Amino acid sequence: MRARAAAAAALVLAVLLAGCTADPRADGGPITLRFQSLAWQRESVAATKALVAEWNAAHPDIRVEYVQGSWDSVHDQLLTAFEGGEAPDIVHDASDDLADFAHGGYLADLTGLLPRDLTADIPGRSWETATFGGGVYGVPFLQEPRVLIANSRLLDRAGVRIPTPAAPWSWEEFRQVAKRLSGPGRYGVAWPLKEPVSATLNLSLSTGGRLFHRDADGKVTVRFEDADQVVPRTVRAQIGADRSASPTTLGSGGSDTLPGFFADRYAMVPLGFSYRQQIEQQAPKGFAWRVLPAPAGAGGPAQGVSPQTLSVAADSPHKKEAAAFLGFLLRPGHMVRLALGDWMLPTGTRALKDPALHTERYGWATGTALAGGLRSAPAQSVRGYAEWKDKVATPAFQEYYSGAIGLGELRERLERDGNRVLARYQR
Repeated sequence: MRARAAAAAALVLAVLLAGCTADPRADGGPITLRFQSLAWQRESVAATKALVAEWNAAHPDIRVEYVQGSWDSVHDQLLTAFEGGEAPDIVHDASDDLADFAHGGYLADLTGLLPRDLTADIPGRSWETATFGGGVYGVPFLQEPRVLIANSRLLDRAGVRIPTPAAPWSWEEFRQVAKRLSGPGRYGVAWPLKEPVSATLNLSLSTGGRLFHRDADGKVTVRFEDADQVVPRTVRAQIGADRSASPTTLGSGGSDTLPGFFADRYAMVPLGFSYRQQIEQQAPKGFAWRVLPAPAGAGGPAQGVSPQTLSVAADSPHKKEAAAFLGFLLRPGHMVRLALGDWMLPTGTRALKDPALHTERYGWATGTALAGGLRSAPAQSVRGYAEWKDKVATPAFQEYYSGAIGLGELRERLERDGNRVLARYQR
């Protein structure tokens, strides 16, 4: 027994010694922060790596190692890494993916760790997207409104009023314009609704839609009210009654609609702001396009967004240093470089003033003018949203848009089936 106890004590001592020497700072050496970035566009990757190199050159004692991640598998990959204790110190994600990680204890609360000028520079409506239970679990830094990408020649030929951020089309006017832009072999609009839920909910903020209602006890229920129905009813009418929207693009992603857009089969396509890069790169020579604000209703030009975020892993032994790196990476000028690389908008108010984001070229000025109307996506902090979306809302909206079910059946499934799902997360 004595020998076994001695061996156990030796093992504990060895582990403790190993733990002590695992931190290079104990030996006076530099520490290394692993930063998993989801930048994927060539310009975005280049901008991110350049900023990492600039940090490393100025901070030899706190080195950052760039790790390439992928949007396709980020949730499962991070969950596995968190549970295995192997997560990078700094993780790149989207705010609508943070709730479960924050509630699960995988992310560090950044309250009090971030530089004051960074905290003050990002509006409260953006911080709301990464705030859960009173803690801040990510820095929202890039975002994009949904806009209409329009064929300039077809738009001008139809003689329709050109909307601006200050005077967008109403949803009814948009419906009438789509009909005027339709003709033999051509639809006024192509809705890429492979993922119909977030697009529908985020655009419905412009009509005053809320869908998720939180009571005094903090519990959330789904109510599909009149304001929530304007956007889906418009889309359904364009496809069914007006025949001004293509029924074949309902199952498509945004990129899938571009060949038809370039071939004049669709006059307009509702897309995220960052799609402009693909359009600029892929459009045939001489093809003229422009960026228009999305239609607005009683709620004005408001939209829900889920910004890209940077978070620090709860298990990181270097949270203070990681927060300092975030403060460097997201300085106003650096945030502009990241935004231009991704063709998105920065969340920081000083970065948004950069002249490069106010040029008419590629519609930058239109998108920047919409930034003030961007709000936290309706489902941002709703626990159980992912299951509600996948099991209830996605098939229900897909069937409604295709004409398989009516508005009453859509409402019943969103509310009855949806509230059953949410209730399990709120017991």
